[in-house]
Amino acid sequence: MNQAVCAIVGFGSGVSLSVAKAFGKEGYTLALLARNPAKLAENVQILEQAGVAAHAFAADAGDEASLIQAFDQIRSQLGDPAVLIYNAALWNLDSIQTLTTADLVQDFNVNVTGAIVSIQQVLPAMRQQKQGTILLTGGGLALYPNPMLISLGIGKAGIRSLALGSAPELAIDGIHLATITICGTVAPGTKFDPDAIASVYWQLHTQSQDFWQTEYIYQ
Repeated sequence: MNQAVCAIVGFGSGVSLSVAKAFGKEGYTLALLARNPAKLAENVQILEQAGVAAHAFAADAGDEASLIQAFDQIRSQLGDPAVLIYNAALWNLDSIQTLTTADLVQDFNVNVTGAIVSIQQVLPAMRQQKQGTILLTGGGLALYPNPMLISLGIGKAGIRSLALGSAPELAIDGIHLATITICGTVAPGTKFDPDAIASVYWQLHTQSQDFWQTEYIYQ
């Protein structure tokens, strides 16, 4: 494939759809990963109607084997991703009194472990090419915890720690790892409009290495 590939894990109709349009309009081929094949097919159609090349890959962000299989398919069909965007999140109302170990582990697998697995899938090629962009969707809960969203808060804190801790190491190989910490509820027509947020992903991707940001706090 001649076009560079942008893989988006945890694809949905909000931020990730806007990000897909932003990168697609700049010439990237989109590899969309999510659990629901029917919704993926709908979003592929939406993107294609907007003139964006997109391909669907069914994958469960909380299942390592499922992610690895999907990335194998991406490499085989499209090539190695030049950009990885991790947008998967699983959340439930919970508190320290109600959160179960099983729910915490399940949520953490989607919110953090899946990001690590996805990064490990794209790193070899990025390191070989001495370039690449990895952007992780974070959240304000990492900065402002909510007592009724304990599990999700742990996940977003984990994403933030992953980005801040790993970015210096990857930068040595020319790979830009950053997190976008979204401190608000995403909704069209507001300050947290998904299209406005998507512009930050593109901004981070196109930054000169001398000015790389590891975190963009959107608030």
